[in-house]
Amino acid sequence: MLIKVNGKEIDVAEGSTIQDVIDETNAPYTPGSIICLIKGKKELEKNITKYKIKTTKGSIIIELVEDEEAQPIVDVWKNQYEEFVDLSIRWSTSTEVAIGPIVTDLEPTHDEFKYYDGDVVLSLSSFSNESTHLILLKENTTNVYSVPPFNKGIFAHIIGGKKTLHELTDDDVITSIEPIIERSTTTDSASVSDLSTVLEQGNEIFTYIAFEIDDKSPICVEHLFSIIKDNRIKVNFDSNSFVGFYELEGIDKPKEDTTQRARGTITIRNAGSGVGRMYVYRENRVLIPDHTTVGKITAGMEIIDIAKKDDFITVKSEQQRLLLLGKSQEEASKILAEAGVEHVREGVTDDEALIVEQSPRHTIDIINEGKVVTKAINPNELCEIEFVDNAPRSVKYFKLISGLLENPVGKIKIHFAVPGMHITIFEGDKKLAKGLVPENNPVDVVNECEIGITNMASKTAGLIGVRFEPNREFGPTAESFNATNIIGKMVKNTDGLEDLKEGVVVYVRESMS
Repeated sequence: MLIKVNGKEIDVAEGSTIQDVIDETNAPYTPGSIICLIKGKKELEKNITKYKIKTTKGSIIIELVEDEEAQPIVDVWKNQYEEFVDLSIRWSTSTEVAIGPIVTDLEPTHDEFKYYDGDVVLSLSSFSNESTHLILLKENTTNVYSVPPFNKGIFAHIIGGKKTLHELTDDDVITSIEPIIERSTTTDSASVSDLSTVLEQGNEIFTYIAFEIDDKSPICVEHLFSIIKDNRIKVNFDSNSFVGFYELEGIDKPKEDTTQRARGTITIRNAGSGVGRMYVYRENRVLIPDHTTVGKITAGMEIIDIAKKDDFITVKSEQQRLLLLGKSQEEASKILAEAGVEHVREGVTDDEALIVEQSPRHTIDIINEGKVVTKAINPNELCEIEFVDNAPRSVKYFKLISGLLENPVGKIKIHFAVPGMHITIFEGDKKLAKGLVPENNPVDVVNECEIGITNMASKTAGLIGVRFEPNREFGPTAESFNATNIIGKMVKNTDGLEDLKEGVVVYVRESMS
């Protein structure tokens, strides 16, 4: 049986499930993500109200009328519009443009009617259904178009491309007619996560979204890449006009490229409430300076249209992210060679050394410069942290301060260290620490290598600390237990850490073990 997978028609065995088809076609899909299932072309097109008529002079957009009286003609159009493709302009006058002929089952009338600029009519020329023409009105007129007995033959109105209409001559050709897919078109489609669902003839599935990046927004594009985890993104909000992804809300981003927010546009909020949020638009919206454009959906808008809060969506970028942090120098060299980018090693240059900094930091800048410098350290110098689950605000604060919210490797700078005190305190940010309410306060004892953050109960809120021996009186930042939030524990590569001096940068990453 024939079905479509991500827009491509394939022949599969009867009784095939979604999982079977994904395996057979190797379609991009991350387990746990939603899939859009459309029962068939007719199911999709029954909701379509707009069509783009492409000609050798440009495009004309028509919108179907909603009058019940016009429904028989609308049905004929939906069933036969493709027959007008490759036909020439039959005639062009000061009043109208005619395209055709095709054969229909319509019956003509002999009545004269008043028509208006922008009306779209099916006309049975010479009172014959074998000479059915598409008439596009340029101006008001009264005429006998031998139309069918429904709504004066009017089934649509021109809503775009009137300049093109006036330029058409009988030398021009209809090159294609495309249904315009809008959110309302796919709202009847099913969101499916059960991969054992059996498919039927004519079904269409979409397993992922793809996007192209806006190379005028290098910093915010990197923010977009950071929101994608394990090749998928989680929906935090959905409305009629957009889908919101708030994973990295609160991270300041600059104003870069700003454009009209057309359907499929991806933006990052760069100012005001919700800074750092990402939006994908289901409907057109005007340009506003608080939204930086970072890309555009190129495939899978059907999934965006049906996605709901807490859904996961599989994502595929047309541009590979050149994030090298946490990789070995050898791994980075291979990645950059494939991308045609020169690799300059600094710090520890051995193949197995782990990269902790890169310059340029952003993918677009790396591509533009054609070169990247990576600084690496020995693997045993990269501290690993195991975070707790019951201090979400404090953990997010630490990840924001260190850079771990957006990158696999972060860094923290030593603020205070005295040999022999078995404690190291790192710099924080008082402004960002304003929301650090008490959570996961220590009880009885702070254990060796536990990491704590001073909460709002103290004037030094935001400081980060670690103790290298147990303490029953004070937390890792030398504060009382009630002013201390425990966020986790350093579980690897802590040797020599308490001997480091003020101003030294310590590189960290989250433990995956």
